[in-house]
Amino acid sequence: MASDLGQTGEAGAYIREALKAAHDPWYQILLEAIGNWTIPRETYQGRDFQYLIHGEALDWLSLSERICLEFVELVDGPEKEDLLFNGRLPEEVSEIQFSEMIGANKYRAYLNYWYGVIVEEALQLAVEEEVRKLYGSKGYLDNDYFAEEAFVILYGESSSDLIQSFRREFKLTRRKKLSLTNLKEFTYWLFKRRIGKWDPARVASDTRKGMNALAKLEGL
Repeated sequence: MASDLGQTGEAGAYIREALKAAHDPWYQILLEAIGNWTIPRETYQGRDFQYLIHGEALDWLSLSERICLEFVELVDGPEKEDLLFNGRLPEEVSEIQFSEMIGANKYRAYLNYWYGVIVEEALQLAVEEEVRKLYGSKGYLDNDYFAEEAFVILYGESSSDLIQSFRREFKLTRRKKLSLTNLKEFTYWLFKRRIGKWDPARVASDTRKGMNALAKLEGL
């Protein structure tokens, strides 16, 4: 879907009025614009953007980047880089404030993305590290098999088999390399597969493991 200023709709109008008034912090303008945004995906300045993964998980940083590209006067410099690369706003915003700024529906979609992509990726790394430590203690040399076994533990199949299933389900040709968006979709697809495959106690345990791993990564 191509994009023009008209297609940003209420979000674009809100940003322009807010910038004229200049009473609110830029991050509040940005978050409230996200709440008003209605386009799930588009092509802008020659780039493909997808903000909603599988119609239910909001990639808010991708949308933030898109908004910053169009409204360069909104924010620039170190604060913009910290937002887009680290997901950090210049001032602490509570979960309640964040939810109120982007709206309840967007917040639910944001949580879907956080658990289904961000935490899921951390969980994969955590389980892979457990496998590496187990085999390393037995004297095995590091190899790609460890990552495959981590996927079997989490999803019941190897990553190569799962990617084939994902390609078939979403009609992606094998000749085409998976894009960054495809990889996010794949991770979210794996998340949905995991919660549908295992009992609630195991799902909760694995999710906590992913959250703990993410907290450690963010603390580095």
